[in-house]
Amino acid sequence: MAQGVVLRRQHVRQRPDTPPLALVVSRRKSTSRAPLGQILVEMGALSAEDLVRVLEIQAHQASFLGDILLTQGLVTQEDLTEALSRQYGAAHLTRNSPHRDPALMDHLGVQTCLAMHCLPWARAGDVTIVACARPAEFERHRTRLEARLGPVAMVLISESDLHEIVLRTRRNRLKLWAESCVAESESCRRIQSRGFGHVLLGALLILGILTLLAPLKVLLVLTVFTTVVLALSSGLKLAAAISVHRRPLTPEPEARAESAGKSGQSILRNRKPVVSILVPLYHEPRVVPRLINRLSRLTWPRELLDVLLVVEEDDHATREVLRQMDLPRWMRVIPVPDAPLKTKPRALNYAMLFARGTIIGVYDAEDAPAPDQIHKVVRCFQKGSPKLACVQGVLDFYNARSNWLSRCFTIEYATWFRIILPGMQRLGLAVPLGGTTLFFRRDILESLGGWDAHNVTEDADLGIRLARHGYYTQLLDTVTQEEANCRAIPWVKQRSRWLKGYAVTWLVHMRAPRLLWRQLGAWRFFGMQLLFLGTLVQFMFAPLLWSFWLFFIGLGHPLAGVLDTTAIVAFTAVFLTSEAITLSLGFLALRGRAHRSLRFWLPALHAYFPLAVLAVYKALWELISAPFYWDKTAHGEHDAACDLVPVVALRSA
Repeated sequence: MAQGVVLRRQHVRQRPDTPPLALVVSRRKSTSRAPLGQILVEMGALSAEDLVRVLEIQAHQASFLGDILLTQGLVTQEDLTEALSRQYGAAHLTRNSPHRDPALMDHLGVQTCLAMHCLPWARAGDVTIVACARPAEFERHRTRLEARLGPVAMVLISESDLHEIVLRTRRNRLKLWAESCVAESESCRRIQSRGFGHVLLGALLILGILTLLAPLKVLLVLTVFTTVVLALSSGLKLAAAISVHRRPLTPEPEARAESAGKSGQSILRNRKPVVSILVPLYHEPRVVPRLINRLSRLTWPRELLDVLLVVEEDDHATREVLRQMDLPRWMRVIPVPDAPLKTKPRALNYAMLFARGTIIGVYDAEDAPAPDQIHKVVRCFQKGSPKLACVQGVLDFYNARSNWLSRCFTIEYATWFRIILPGMQRLGLAVPLGGTTLFFRRDILESLGGWDAHNVTEDADLGIRLARHGYYTQLLDTVTQEEANCRAIPWVKQRSRWLKGYAVTWLVHMRAPRLLWRQLGAWRFFGMQLLFLGTLVQFMFAPLLWSFWLFFIGLGHPLAGVLDTTAIVAFTAVFLTSEAITLSLGFLALRGRAHRSLRFWLPALHAYFPLAVLAVYKALWELISAPFYWDKTAHGEHDAACDLVPVVALRSA
């Protein structure tokens, strides 16, 4: 900030109800403000040698001097507060300071208050006193503040006190915003369970009646339709595999050109930015110590790391464990206010309001990211174009060999993250995101409204929304290990949630197909149909395709009396070719040393994918009865072996 203000009562015309204030103002620009480090040295709170070292660190980082000093334990919060008060000639307020006018917050907007770290406090005549937690940025916000509030004067407040006041007075507004921040036209919250459920149930009843009236005709139509979808999907997978092995991964041509012309406009510049990591937790007290241990292995500078442990307010067990942890300064607990809707995207939206970073990342509770992962992510953003909105890492499992189900799950993930998704990017298709190891440019994420709080696959939905608005996702070769769901019933529950989310996402974006076509283009529109609708169709009608195995055991086929031998052979050939492509892609995806031995388990996929058929029928039922229900996956069953040395200890009782 380049100015400070000291308001004395005799200098300001006050209304009778104006509270007595003896606060700062000087509306003139100050050219003689002493540097913060110099003030701390003069106070005896910091040595000159430490100041020189910290200034050298700050020269390469987009961080505040005070944050570096606090993170490295070189000054206390009390000394820093005193130094800032001297530097800006400003009083310091707390959450318990009197004479606050909560209505002023609404003139600026609660979300804007949090984004600016500015809280309108009270009126003093014609001037609005604004409590600021980032005084160095106050001048940058002055024009916007004065457009809403008139003349303003700054006082100081800590970030934690500012957050506490906002939550105390505008908690319900933040709850509502977290549930409805995505535009209604792009959200699934308009899908009401009663009306939509009746339509879907009616469609299924009509299909059942037609099957009873003309079973062979319905069987033929569904078989032809499913076979065509299978052929197209298999062709897309094959094209993705070929593109991965033929061409290196590079940004889109138009993205590179735009980057060359607008590199100076990048919000990341060449300095290391602050990165906020959101980690949602829900009924997961067992994983908390391991999670903190794993995140502590990240090598990103601590003063640039902002980890938010996001926990539901009514999750008392997890909150109690977190309360007992001796968390470092770069980790914070964000309680999400209780509400009937309890979903991961709602929690992410709420937590994003309190994040400090220009990059927003997401990890799951059981994740074990590579220590240098954030370094790679930041370099990717810095080299990318202004249209690069998201960086997606590779997911793998640390319990891949727990049983046959975890082995098959690992093969599927390897195929998806190492071949299918990179191939889709190379083919110029919209990339559906995974639920973790995601990193976003914050300004773009906020412009889209964050995550759809009602969508149970908020990640895939957000990937499509990014593409619709002209942004792209970059796949990055950095690995996060997580826990494979290796029990059949929990696996079916998890997969049914994903498939239900695919159905909801397809329905949301197909509400205006012409608009979707214009935004995505024909090629991406086609790819979205195959990805979402094609996946659902293949699993829903997979038993029709399995019927072709009857030929190989000499039992014939129900359509033998309707189709000639050539047609039956053609259907069978498509089915077998698809199986061969699936196995071949799995073989290629397992070429790494860590999972090469899993190639012997590829035939087990024939018993693995039928579980998804059960999952899709469960998903259909939930679409009718509870489209927003989040079937939670339990974590922490098989991840102890991933931990090495504990980093954070429990507080002593």
